[in-house]
Parts: sequence; structure tokens; C-alpha cells
Amino acid sequence: MTGSHNQGGVKAESAQGLSLPDEEGLLGPYYDGGRLPSPSGGFLMVLGVLPEDDGSGLVLLECTASSLRYQMIVPKATRTERKKVRDMIAEGSDPKCPRHHGELLTRIHHDLTCPRCGVRYARAK
Repeated sequence: MTGSHNQGGVKAESAQGLSLPDEEGLLGPYYDGGRLPSPSGGFLMVLGVLPEDDGSGLVLLECTASSLRYQMIVPKATRTERKKVRDMIAEGSDPKCPRHHGELLTRIHHDLTCPRCGVRYARAK
């Protein structure tokens, strides 16, 4: 399935789901909690979020109209975002995701990760 294209021009990446043609355009509405339009009509609903080894996140989505499954890669944290999280920890407050306003970061092994985007922001101490 890797490398092939379906009828809608969406490239198939893996068995987990198809890649979205406009991932970067969907990240903003996703961070804001908005509805994500599907390339095949309808809307996308979140099935799950997975942290990746490189610090980025993977969001698994399903179209409400066609039941096709897609995946959206969320870029890893920037230096500025990681610094914001380290500053929150240094102040003694609970660290929150800089992208999902108000979402508390959770500890996964030795990392502080956002449960809504899967991005790793800092090492837990």
C-alpha cells in the first residue's frame, strides 16, 4: 500500500491510514478544537493519538462520511515551545501544552507529552 494513490489523489502511507493532502492547513483548527473537514466529504473524528520517537505526534482520524482512515503528523515542539514548558515547570505550575491552550501535559515514561497531539515537550523529573 505504501506509495500508491487512491482515486482522490491521497497518497497511502501505511496500514494505519492515508495521509491528508492539506495536513498543515488542518493543524490550526485541530489545535483550536474545531471540526476538521475530510477530503472525501464529511468531517474527521479523532480515533487516537500516538507519540513518535522523534518527539512529533501522530493523530489517527476517521471520515464520518466514508469511514476512510487518515493520519496526520503533528510536528515536534519548537525551541520556543519547549522553553515555555520549562519555564512553567520552573515556576512550579502544572505544565500545559503551548498548542492546546489549557491542556495539561502528561508523563509518558520520562517525557512530558500532550495527550491531544502526542508532541513531547520536556523531560519529566
